[in-house]
Amino acid sequence: MGKKIVILTGAGMSADSGLKTFRDEDGLWEGHDVMEVASPHGFARNPDLVLEFYNQRRRQLLSAVPNEGHKALALLEDHYDVTIVTQNIDDLHERAGSSHIIHLHGELFKVRSTGNPGLILDWKSDITVGSKCPEGHQLRPHIVWFGEEVPLLPKAASITQNADILLIIGTSLQVYPAAGLIHYANPGTPMYLVDPKPTLGRGDFPNLQVIAQKAAEGVPTLVADLIRKAV
Repeated sequence: MGKKIVILTGAGMSADSGLKTFRDEDGLWEGHDVMEVASPHGFARNPDLVLEFYNQRRRQLLSAVPNEGHKALALLEDHYDVTIVTQNIDDLHERAGSSHIIHLHGELFKVRSTGNPGLILDWKSDITVGSKCPEGHQLRPHIVWFGEEVPLLPKAASITQNADILLIIGTSLQVYPAAGLIHYANPGTPMYLVDPKPTLGRGDFPNLQVIAQKAAEGVPTLVADLIRKAV
């Protein structure tokens, strides 16, 4: 199946679906110290607060729908070998029809056992203190919190290294370790950045083409162009 396209997506990918981004002024962290709701220390200190924070995110995601950007990316699979590496914890890529997705930071619709981290369950309802895995351990969100390792990062780096074309959508690429992925692309790899407030330009990467638009606007146009080139 043709050339390999690797797509790095961040919060801006899902912003047009109504999911707030972490870095915006009205983002998810407003009113919360990030370490209170997204760290092992915060969970140990106040599990009720952390679980309810993610319960609210989960409820919001249940009513969200993929936007035109998500839908357009799914169309690429008819013409290219596509892998999406996302920092997002939503399932909108899957619902739009994309089939090869690496969730670097975990998945909101999954939970895992605090006593057996390898025990991961699909989960769309609320989690409370007392919600237990089959082995009797408390459940927690299947999310990579601050201070935790990103277990899928080596796989994502390897895939990025083999990209023939790299798309970067809705991410500032300012937060590590995910920000480092772009540096795994081979020199000369064509790159496209779709973001209304781009932080990268040709001065950073000579092969980078910047599309200063929101995902729902810029991605369908880019995808149509890439499909024309594949035919």
